[in-house]
Amino acid sequence: MSKSCVNKKRKGTKNLFLNIPYLIWSLLFIIVPIFIVAYFAFTDGNGNFTLANFAELPKYKDNIIDSFIYAFVATVITLFLAYPFAYCMTKCSETAQKVMMMLVMVPVWMNLLILTYSIMNIMEANGIINTILDAIGLPKAKMINTPGAVIFGMVYNYFPYMVLPIYSVLSKLDVSLLEAASDLGSNTISRFRRVILPLSFSGIVSGITMVFVPSVSTFYISQKLGGNGVYMIGDIIENLVNKVATRHVGAMLSLALMIVILIALMIMNRFTDDDDGGIII
Repeated sequence: MSKSCVNKKRKGTKNLFLNIPYLIWSLLFIIVPIFIVAYFAFTDGNGNFTLANFAELPKYKDNIIDSFIYAFVATVITLFLAYPFAYCMTKCSETAQKVMMMLVMVPVWMNLLILTYSIMNIMEANGIINTILDAIGLPKAKMINTPGAVIFGMVYNYFPYMVLPIYSVLSKLDVSLLEAASDLGSNTISRFRRVILPLSFSGIVSGITMVFVPSVSTFYISQKLGGNGVYMIGDIIENLVNKVATRHVGAMLSLALMIVILIALMIMNRFTDDDDGGIII
């Protein structure tokens, strides 16, 4: 056996050994839970195989559609807010970038429940905004328990997950490409449209994925900020799973939502590549 073959074999064994913790983690907390959900989705209360659970799916069609609409709107708003912010970060000094990055990361370090409660304190009837409006003689605004509050909560909570991948890609752009575009007669808009935007597309796709997926399956944000006016698929799944009699229907909805999200990810993955910031399935 040649020396190169021996080195490759040792390298492969070393990589396998280093990947063991990740493989164990994936098996216990990803693969096994998926099989458990699939088992409940295809069985009844007695453990017998059945497809009757999937017959309940049309009942929740409107809630599923609403969930995707809310998630889509929140993702679009987050993208339009995060892209200019990430672009401006790359134009700042190194010290300013560190400060801005810290401000972006602080909400990520906090619990989702705390962030949502903070939004409630800001938007509720006696919250900060209405207190200011009342102090200056303006009528109070109804913000809490509305679809707009739910979308705002999604944007507020998931904004960092859109900024980070876009900033990661924009910060690595080759300045010489922009200089070449300027030398060829491109103005600011043309450079952005023909150079910056295409090269940052993988980061955009990654950010969309990281915002859209948790938004479409969220339940806590909609419960606290939407009240009884917004009932998303995540809320339905939580209610069904918490009851023994409907646990299998809840598992079916979870599996169906998982499949739909996976298909959406596969479609988005075709519009990017394997470079930094992209998503791989």
